Amino acid sequence: MEPEPHDGGLLDVGDGNRVHWESVGNPDGKPVVVVHGGPGSGARRSLAGVFDQDAYRVVLLDQRQCGRSTPHASDPATDLSVNTTWHLVADLERLREHLGIERWMVFGGSWGTTLGLAYAQKHPERVTEMLLVAITTTRRSEIDWLYHGLGRLLPEQWHRFRAGVPEAYRDGDLVAAYRRLVESPDPGVRQRATDDWLAWETAVLTPDPDAPPPPYFADPAWRLAFVRIVTHYFHHGAWLDDGVLLREADRLAGIPGVLVHGSLDLQGPLVTAWELARAWPDAELVVVKGAGHTGHAGTGDALRAAADRFAAAGRR
Repeated sequence: MEPEPHDGGLLDVGDGNRVHWESVGNPDGKPVVVVHGGPGSGARRSLAGVFDQDAYRVVLLDQRQCGRSTPHASDPATDLSVNTTWHLVADLERLREHLGIERWMVFGGSWGTTLGLAYAQKHPERVTEMLLVAITTTRRSEIDWLYHGLGRLLPEQWHRFRAGVPEAYRDGDLVAAYRRLVESPDPGVRQRATDDWLAWETAVLTPDPDAPPPPYFADPAWRLAFVRIVTHYFHHGAWLDDGVLLREADRLAGIPGVLVHGSLDLQGPLVTAWELARAWPDAELVVVKGAGHTGHAGTGDALRAAADRFAAAGRR
């Protein structure tokens, strides 16, 4: 059963945007902010299940233009130019201030690890610990692997993905090509591009390329918003100097971290988590054997164990 929120609302973050947030768990507990993936997936209360609801105050945030935030990227008129990594970092800090939280723990998954790292490196004095799963840093090499290199492991599915763009663009930047398609004024073009992008996304979520997509993939508004935001971010390299989150991991000195990563993660190969653990001496890498990008029972066990350990340390 998902926890029920005890507080929440829409926070005006400027640029005509309002982000949805809610808190679950103990209002007086150890604060932790959940930084969801995607970019553009939206927060899910099930993520709060990692944390002991008696020990933690869990804050969930829908990043700009997705989930229950407004305006929504499923509307083609929504301006994505005011949706960048640094806008999202500022939104997290504005939410912390709005809630009167002095310092909090950061929990992020997939894209949420990139955003969580960017936030923590800019505001290390506001972060008590970090718990990260399915580690990414959105380097150009990681984007290239996901939309080109990974095709060597899933040639049939990647052939269909590549065939979704005009022939003239199939040997070039597929992210840029799909970005143009989902910004088309023709709703039919947008729909086909969204469907083709998400077929590839589904194929690489787990080690089984024939596994069904998560239930939320069925929501038409979620689908278009997600693909618009993902292609917008990855086309721009997430507005990060390439490799900066690894090069500047020393900014995290003194912040304890646990990095949980599946050994069979196709979307984000283990090497990124390993490199981050080497660059960040206060981080511990936990490799979950047999887990893919979305994890399995062992992933949940590792996350809950780390969360319980951080809660116990905070009580001492």
